[in-house]
Amino acid sequence: MAAYIIRRLLWTVVLLLVITAVTFLIFYILPTADPAALRAGRDPSPELIAAIREQLGLDKPWYEQYWLYLRDLVLHFDFGNSYVNNAPVRSLVFDRLPNTVFLVLGAAAVWFTTGVFVGIISAVFRGTIWDRLLMGAALVAISAPVYWIGLVSLYLFASDIGQFHIFPGSGAYQDAHGFFGKSWALAMPWMVLAGAFAAVYARLLRSNLLETLSEDYIRTARAKGLSERRVVLRHGVRSAITPIITVLGLDIGILMGGAILTESVYNIDGIGRLSFDAIQRGDLSTIQGTVLILALGVALMSLLVDVVYAFLDPRVRY
Repeated sequence: MAAYIIRRLLWTVVLLLVITAVTFLIFYILPTADPAALRAGRDPSPELIAAIREQLGLDKPWYEQYWLYLRDLVLHFDFGNSYVNNAPVRSLVFDRLPNTVFLVLGAAAVWFTTGVFVGIISAVFRGTIWDRLLMGAALVAISAPVYWIGLVSLYLFASDIGQFHIFPGSGAYQDAHGFFGKSWALAMPWMVLAGAFAAVYARLLRSNLLETLSEDYIRTARAKGLSERRVVLRHGVRSAITPIITVLGLDIGILMGGAILTESVYNIDGIGRLSFDAIQRGDLSTIQGTVLILALGVALMSLLVDVVYAFLDPRVRY
């Protein structure tokens, strides 16, 4: 196991280097805006733009720029500077990363618990009215866009503009203090972000569990006199949940790069909102930094999922 983890970590490093090269080529060789022109302000003279390009090192060949960027990234963990905000990208990212982590992990707990519970109920009561109702609700949740659910939830349940005044509204997270205060402020964003994911997990687990419950070892467990609850939870779910863990790890890793729609609708100052503002303002350095954070999150969560496999499924050996 240790040798496998070391190999995967080394491959993660190689993957991140490849991603830095690709993002550098995209944002520096084929830019959508000139960073020097953005830094110079409105109606700059060509002389001012040339002076800023020289000051920022943008007048050097692209391979020399990439080498300097890679050197600073590896040796100093430096993502460069935001030409729009006039601040280090690393500070911009890490100031907002805890907000995104709290949002994503809380939503993940909600959607994983809900998805697994609904999937088990639908599989156990296959063909009943409960199965049809739950799978129908899951289909609706998958079909509804996140931003639409978020806006409707604000209209119905927000304490400031909603019809029922139940949950804190948009921007409440920024004013909340303490763990429980921030958790209550994120209650509605958690449920909105978790809705579509929980529906996907429920349908996936139902399909896998139905297939697993038809296996020979399940019939053997029932023939030995084990209770149906133990057969389903101990033997069926443990085997059927493996693909769910894969999807969970990838979803968390992707959302660590920013739940852009949810953070924008609820005005949460996280990585997604930072990326959204950077795209609107042409802040290429910040976009590049958030892309690297996303890549790192996906790579590490993929490694964690592979390690968890060995503990969930005794058939998995590395």
